[in-house]
Amino acid sequence: MDSLTQIVLGAAVGQAAIGKKVGNKAMLWGAIAGTIPDLDVLAKLFFDSVTSNELHRGFSHSILFSILMAPLLGWLVSKIYKNKEADWKDWTKLMFLSLFTHPILDAFTTWGTQLFWPLDYKVAFHNIFVADPLYTVPFLVFVLIAMFYKRTNPKRKFFNNLGLYCSSFYMLLTLVLQQIAESNFTTNLENQHLTYNQIQTRPTALNSILWTANIETDESFLIGYYSLLDEPDIINFTEFPKNHYLLGEAKNDPLIPRLIKLSEGWYTIESDNDKLYFNDLRFGQLGMGKDASRFVFSYELYYNQNGNLQAKERERNVEEASPMLKKLFSRVLGNK
Repeated sequence: MDSLTQIVLGAAVGQAAIGKKVGNKAMLWGAIAGTIPDLDVLAKLFFDSVTSNELHRGFSHSILFSILMAPLLGWLVSKIYKNKEADWKDWTKLMFLSLFTHPILDAFTTWGTQLFWPLDYKVAFHNIFVADPLYTVPFLVFVLIAMFYKRTNPKRKFFNNLGLYCSSFYMLLTLVLQQIAESNFTTNLENQHLTYNQIQTRPTALNSILWTANIETDESFLIGYYSLLDEPDIINFTEFPKNHYLLGEAKNDPLIPRLIKLSEGWYTIESDNDKLYFNDLRFGQLGMGKDASRFVFSYELYYNQNGNLQAKERERNVEEASPMLKKLFSRVLGNK
């Protein structure tokens, strides 16, 4: 999830852990601990885009990381507040819960997390977008209200818990909405006599009303959109050929299996202006349908001066964001 959401979750968990003992210090250090796992993004400063994406949500998002880091961070914070209300065990408890709830939350997104690192397995439920105001805003409001009550005031605990309960309820609700959307996708595929190998359903940006599905067939991928406000529930699917043959001899390069693994097999190859692109379909398009400019995650494949195959992320045009969001929220309201 986005940084603000992780800060709010960390603060709330910190308060729940030892807030009655240390007050707002618990929220502060919970918020800090809640952001630590995402420091793995600094890998982009030292590694190429493929390697840094492979490392993202790896070790720092694992149970092992939380177990190892919590005692160390707890000890450091206990040294800052010597002989105060909370001891090393209290701070270790706070750190573990704040560190561990971060990857748990991330597991509900499309990218997923390697909770069981070093085992090579990602946990991803695909039921919430990386930033969802309906999850974050009410949660943030309740945590802020809780902050202004004294640590021993029962209302502090009440509002903090209310934020945790509301956000958790919304998360469970998105799982139900995901099943409703996927049921409509599969029904439409059957009604249109479209055979497929697998389907992956996820919400579109910033909401849980408009859902999209990637559907794999033997030779292509189908992409469809369904809003819970659509009437009637007829879905039009857009076809994107896999075009894997365009890789040619490059398919034998060690870089390609890494990209395929990173995309979990959801990829197309695109040739445009004598350039070759590897499109990761899991995170959707910059827009909707066949007229959309391209996919959110796309890598340009090229050979460097030494003849080695390289991949770099295609730059995203910030100016495209505003009109794209307008079309998106227009589509949220129903069939267009």
